[in-house]
Amino acid sequence: MTILFEDFISQLMTNSTLSVTVLLTLGVILVNGWTDAPNAIATAVSTRSISPRLAILVAAVFNFLGVLVMTMINSSVAMTIYNMVDFGGDPHTALVALCAALFAIVLWATLAWYFGIPTSESHALIAGISGAAIALQGGFSGINGSEWIKVLYGLVFSTVFGFGMGYLVVKLVEFICRGIDRRKTLGFFKGAQIFGSAAMAFMHGAQDGQKFMGVFMLGVFLAKGQANITSFQIPFWLMILCSLVMALGTSMGGYRIIKAVGMDMVKLEKYQGFSADLAAAMCLLFSSIFGLPVSTTHTKTTAIMGVGSARRLSSVNWSLVGDMVMTWILTFPGCGLIGFLMAKLFMTLF
Repeated sequence: MTILFEDFISQLMTNSTLSVTVLLTLGVILVNGWTDAPNAIATAVSTRSISPRLAILVAAVFNFLGVLVMTMINSSVAMTIYNMVDFGGDPHTALVALCAALFAIVLWATLAWYFGIPTSESHALIAGISGAAIALQGGFSGINGSEWIKVLYGLVFSTVFGFGMGYLVVKLVEFICRGIDRRKTLGFFKGAQIFGSAAMAFMHGAQDGQKFMGVFMLGVFLAKGQANITSFQIPFWLMILCSLVMALGTSMGGYRIIKAVGMDMVKLEKYQGFSADLAAAMCLLFSSIFGLPVSTTHTKTTAIMGVGSARRLSSVNWSLVGDMVMTWILTFPGCGLIGFLMAKLFMTLF
């Protein structure tokens, strides 16, 4: 099942509940552009391989291509997010709970962005809708354990594999380029950094774009009174809309995250930035193919940690890493609790 653009616009004009749902969903996607999309271009900007303005354009184009190509090949990430919670039952109450979850995600992500901490919007999304589903169903019957376990697999995978791949890739690059005058490699790695940023932006779209489109489709179906849709096809117009809103968010507030990830955590040279981008993109490609909803933030930042650690452990600003990890740990219970409380409040009020 899918949604034609003409039908969507017609319903948007006449259904105020759908309008609120779409506005909140786009708000979550916009905040994702603030906080997650900048990770894709952080290293290239920090090593001065590309200007911030051009990097944002690259991120916008390849985010869209990632959404388009990967959705055509394998949309299992979107289906995992769609099916991991139970918003069945009364469509109106379910939609109110979903709106509460989206509000909680925007609140959580905006606070993290304000403090310049690259929190994971993927995990905030999962936590927020899970908390709302628990409030809606009155217990953990609102959680689909077989789908939720994929999130835990993805969390471990993105952390361990991201760090390990970052370490191995930079060691391999150093081995290949041993004996070569480093100054002669600057031009090559400058171009390679741009390629790496494009690859990361592509994979960000492939992963996070699918997650948010899955929630978008859930909201639209609930607004139409269809609470039991189990499968769907993502329309082309939604891919474009998602990509454009992400790009707008990146252009509005991405520099704080770029500074934290690409400049403050580890001081990177061009070949190291390329290694981090390549390692993270490979991890995201693998997880997307197998339908694991991983965090692009975790994958990119742990890849950077692996690259820095390959030089020496002291190269990494572990104090900043500690702040990031604490935010990651708090995201599931924190955003989940906010989603739960907002859902209870919204269901009482509306």
